[in-house]
Amino acid sequence: MAAQALSSRTAGRKRVLFGLLEADGWSWASLKAAFWFVVIVMLLGYLPDRAYYFTVFPTIDLGVNLYSPVNFCPPENRTLPCPAPIGAVLPWDPNPTELALPAPRTDGAAVQVGTRMLYIGGSDGIAATDGTFVAALYGGTYGPWQAGGKLPAARAGAAVAVLNGSVYVAGGYGADGKPTDTVFVATQDLATGALTDFTAADKLKLPEPRAAASLVAGGDGLILIGGTNGTALQPTVWKSLLDKSGALGPWTAQAALPTGIGEAAAALIGNHLYVYGGRDPRGPVGLVLRGNLSADKATLGQIVSWDIGGSSTNLPVARTKASGFSANGVLYLIGGADASGPQGQLYWTAPDAKGDIPGWQTLVQTDLPIGLQGASALVSGSEVFLLGGTSAGGPVTGVARANLAPQAPFFQLGLFGATVPALKIGGEVGQQLGYLNAAGVGTVDFVLLLLVGYAFAHKEKTIAFFRRLRGRDRS
Repeated sequence: MAAQALSSRTAGRKRVLFGLLEADGWSWASLKAAFWFVVIVMLLGYLPDRAYYFTVFPTIDLGVNLYSPVNFCPPENRTLPCPAPIGAVLPWDPNPTELALPAPRTDGAAVQVGTRMLYIGGSDGIAATDGTFVAALYGGTYGPWQAGGKLPAARAGAAVAVLNGSVYVAGGYGADGKPTDTVFVATQDLATGALTDFTAADKLKLPEPRAAASLVAGGDGLILIGGTNGTALQPTVWKSLLDKSGALGPWTAQAALPTGIGEAAAALIGNHLYVYGGRDPRGPVGLVLRGNLSADKATLGQIVSWDIGGSSTNLPVARTKASGFSANGVLYLIGGADASGPQGQLYWTAPDAKGDIPGWQTLVQTDLPIGLQGASALVSGSEVFLLGGTSAGGPVTGVARANLAPQAPFFQLGLFGATVPALKIGGEVGQQLGYLNAAGVGTVDFVLLLLVGYAFAHKEKTIAFFRRLRGRDRS
């Protein structure tokens, strides 16, 4: 009898979701609440957001596009894989002869100061020179080269860097082929943008002559790494700190390199200083060294130790006199020479958040058309220019350029989403239209939510309304 009574109480209860849940229970109510919460977020948040980015971006993602087996890239990427690997550059293009250097140069240095590009010193293949070339930068390209101010003395293989609008030329080989201890400096005039003449900075005289060293500008000063004193390659690392007035102080010794290094590439990313390639006393190397900067207040910014790279961290090949630079947290090495002569490969890597290098990448499509050593790389915006250098036939005047920002695929079809082309309306007009589109989509979605709420609150009237519509359709 008790079983019959229980059955009579439960038989009339309505169940939903294939009979799994009670229609009036908390579980079904929670599922419905979660469903409508997601719907409201999609209608009032996600869709207006997509409408804005559809207006101003070249592509937009729909859904979660974690993996895309189908990809289509714009023709501007040319022969690169689709999608292009992170850090890849577009294939190199030679600049027209009108933009070549006025004379063959190698072992010089190219820097950007304001809207001007400078090529400083270098060798003509016979001896060091004291000349500089200047070109105006604009819109990702530059104008014809003009003769610039001369250095106080000829320099090749000097270490050059820009810090706070001043150009510093440290050491280098003199006209007699011997390393020097001078530092020349020229400062940009803030009113006109022009550079002053190069003069010797006596307070920055190097503790000892150096050539083929690397100079890196940091937020607190300059770091001079390695080089030769004319007798042997040195492991020394010196730093000149900015004082409160913004002036550089005398050079102070930092943690020394594990070995003497010269003709290496160097770049600062975060709290790590990378020195890669170059040559040690045995010849060209693929060694990668990572200098660690102190975070302690007493020694803030000082290089306190060096890590030696392992098999995956080191370059896959030995290279000296290569062109190296960093952009967007990626390290690049272009050309250089090994025991057989100048090479043309480009290698790059993106250190992780801890400063570790996961390995170096290379693509045949991004190699230089010829082997080149002693060239100088200059990054301006999304473009990188490679100036001068020595090929198998000697110093060159040529300039090559590549773009550091291959475009993303304009269409991707993934397992849980897709990337589709968008309008990409630029400037202020695009932003305003994007806001209007987002507001329009949000308003329409809000009205739809109000209609849905009204329909649920007046179920009988809604059902009757749709029945009348069906009746009209049949008639």
